[in-house]
Amino acid sequence: MLSIKVLGIGCANCKNVEKIATKAAANLGVEFTVEKLTEPPTWKKYAIMATPGLVINEKLVCAGRIPNEAEVTTWIANALEDE
Repeated sequence: MLSIKVLGIGCANCKNVEKIATKAAANLGVEFTVEKLTEPPTWKKYAIMATPGLVINEKLVCAGRIPNEAEVTTWIANALEDE
């Protein structure tokens, strides 16, 4: 199962990243979970410098900006290939 994590304090940008990632995963028809990590100490293992952050299958794929759906779809497809 695909693991998606959104790193950030829960602001509008974080919610937007969550929405885009959820839509991309649903469009690919894969089973996935979404977890929101809102506490800065939980971000340490991902070495994130700016939020929002997006982690797919424990790999930080984006930080400090809102990716578009095409980017997220590509990252998810790549993560599925690596499984």
